[in-house]
Amino acid sequence: MLLTKFTHACVRLEKDSHVLVIDPGGFSELDSALRDASTVLITHEHDDHVDRERLPGMITSAAGMQVYAPEALADELRELAPEAAARIHAAAPQTRFSVPGFEIRTYGGQHALIHPHIPMVDNIGYLVDDEVYHPGDALVVPHRQHVPTLLVPVHAPWSKTSEVIDFITSVRPDRAYPIHDGLLNTMGQGLVEKHLSRFGELYGTRYEHLEPGQSVTV
Repeated sequence: MLLTKFTHACVRLEKDSHVLVIDPGGFSELDSALRDASTVLITHEHDDHVDRERLPGMITSAAGMQVYAPEALADELRELAPEAAARIHAAAPQTRFSVPGFEIRTYGGQHALIHPHIPMVDNIGYLVDDEVYHPGDALVVPHRQHVPTLLVPVHAPWSKTSEVIDFITSVRPDRAYPIHDGLLNTMGQGLVEKHLSRFGELYGTRYEHLEPGQSVTV
């Protein structure tokens, strides 16, 4: 698979002419990310993971695009894109399903706690082809499953660096790449990634920084 990182939490996966995009949010370059995409997976309802302004129109205009999201968000997207309602599906945790070119496993179910006064929302982590895991906004470790490629939320209002380090060392992937880094400046990201790289290496993980628009083969 060819994996391309976009700004913040959005990634694009390409394999055998099939394109799958995860979390096309408001910080991301949707036109580039969603070009020729057949499947979109959305982890949860926050605006940095789903762009309610642009995405409904793009779903409607792309006649073959299938979208998967937690149930409440799927219902909302059907209202925003009624002509595409039949192509918008509810995703649930601890399930498996197939999309064109890819096999999907789901994990988690709940967004990480931001603050007790902020309501919790559903969050689905997606493992694509038993190869690439996008956890969304939760540090849920896939059970009974080796993850070769981990997408790491390096910074968020709900996390601290020690938790991110523990996430990497618990999953123990072969390789790890950053997501959810849109709120960091260059100095902050470099500091966090230095820790992730150093501790990941102790547990057999090669952590590599990616810039928005950069691609790697996994």
